[in-house]
Amino acid sequence: MRWTPKPPPQGGEGKRGWQEVRMVTKHFLFIGFLILLFISLGCAGPSRLEMDFGTSSKLMKVNQTWNPEAEENIEPVSGFDGKAAQANIERYRKDFEKAVPLIPSTLSTGVSGKK
Repeated sequence: MRWTPKPPPQGGEGKRGWQEVRMVTKHFLFIGFLILLFISLGCAGPSRLEMDFGTSSKLMKVNQTWNPEAEENIEPVSGFDGKAAQANIERYRKDFEKAVPLIPSTLSTGVSGKK
């Protein structure tokens, strides 16, 4: 059985009140529907984006690993003698001791200094 409000009085004075009641009822039903819709969407399972979160960074890390079994090999590295390695390390460290030359700014604001 469906609930319906009492009909307006037969004179013309109650018609506006009746329309306001119907409009408020419609708005409450619409707002209730929206609330139920948002609640049901909030309970939905994880989306495809959430399931794949972090996959690209993990894949990038795996692809950058050249030899995954390298940690198990305990033999010394061959092909690079100690003196050459030491010279490379020293040259690498000296590069950071040098002062970086400042590059002059070439930002132009469109205003010249001439009068």
